[in-house]
Amino acid sequence: MKFTFKAFLIAAAVAASFSAAVTVPARAVLEIDVNKGVVEPLPIALTDFLSSDGLGAEITGIVSANLRRSGLFAPIDKAAFIEKISNPDAAPRFEDWKVINAQALVTGRVTREADGRVRAEYRLWDTFAGQQLSGEQFFASQSNVRRVAHIISDAIYERLTGERGYFDTRIVFIDESGPKNQRVKRLAIMDQDGANARFLSDGRAIALTPRFSPSRQEITYMSYEGGQPQVYLLQLETGQRELVGNFPGMTFAPRFSPDGQKVIMSLLRDDGNSNIYVLDLRSRSTTRLTSSNAIDTSPSYSPDGSQVVFTSDRGGRTQIYVMNADGSNQRRISFGDGTYSTPVWSPRGDLIAFTKQAGGEFQIGVMRTDGSGERILSSGFSQEGPTWAPNGRVLMFFRQAAGAEGPRLHSVDLTGRNEQAIVSPNFASDPAWSPLLD
Repeated sequence: MKFTFKAFLIAAAVAASFSAAVTVPARAVLEIDVNKGVVEPLPIALTDFLSSDGLGAEITGIVSANLRRSGLFAPIDKAAFIEKISNPDAAPRFEDWKVINAQALVTGRVTREADGRVRAEYRLWDTFAGQQLSGEQFFASQSNVRRVAHIISDAIYERLTGERGYFDTRIVFIDESGPKNQRVKRLAIMDQDGANARFLSDGRAIALTPRFSPSRQEITYMSYEGGQPQVYLLQLETGQRELVGNFPGMTFAPRFSPDGQKVIMSLLRDDGNSNIYVLDLRSRSTTRLTSSNAIDTSPSYSPDGSQVVFTSDRGGRTQIYVMNADGSNQRRISFGDGTYSTPVWSPRGDLIAFTKQAGGEFQIGVMRTDGSGERILSSGFSQEGPTWAPNGRVLMFFRQAAGAEGPRLHSVDLTGRNEQAIVSPNFASDPAWSPLLD
């Protein structure tokens, strides 16, 4: 049995059922209704974790930034704090926190163990109920402190919203550098907040469309090595790489199946038609799913693996279609003005995100899986390539503003009102969000 870092943290986490506090039933404090279009952020106070150095304040800063970016929380300015927390094990003076309208409070400490590990503890309090909601402690090496902060962020997010968090995740993307006519495109990876960026390829061959496996730390991507686009698998932990297959013609938009055992892609044959194929990674057998005299591309599985969404211009303009995973029951679901591309199924299974070109601009939107309820979340000069956070509430995409030299990453939530720029070392495109880390 593989014992991953997160499994170690969870094994080391101790639920805080301390005598100083009484836990309450597991319920969400913040009610979320994305259909309203506006979510009022929850005021939350995060005190600097007590520590003998600056490590406690660093962890608090990461947690605060994560919660703020979600759009669901409004961290209160520390200058407004009345009580100075000196003992995170003791219940706080709740009246002092209610005065500044802190509906939730986070306290904690960071200490260093004799073996060099860092121990981080936190407690989450409901100030108006005067009760502790949750508390845990984690042990990790100094190099994994940021991950501890992300895991604490996820725990707070889930306890207060009732939804799983998405902070302990990574983004794989295409790093773009150099002049436009000689752009170097390298595989890169970073934390979801833009930290810890590093390159996965050297840029000698153009890399495109990286996608995460849903079941392990592995990606599939396209590379123009040898002058032809070919699909590769890359193990992130070991750096081991293998060619998926040598397909005649051009290969586009590879994605994993939900169980990680197959790769679905679009292949362009000599007849000029692009159709959708599935490759079984165990048997290396290929199955053709579409047979149209059109361009069928950008396939994406539903979370249960029973259906595939894709785009096709078989009706004259590029629109969104859905079919069963075996290629049967192909039907069109989008009927709006303009053209659609890059559809991707939500991890929740309830929505399909897409890029739309209409009215002289590019739009990022979502629709229900039958094509109804289309909503545009973001519009701009040039933007495309949505990818879902693992909890199905936030999308990331890449945008190039008018007159800009290259694209940048952005995120937006399902309300369309919380759009954030994501920092990257250089220009960036083709983001793909990882599942929650092990």
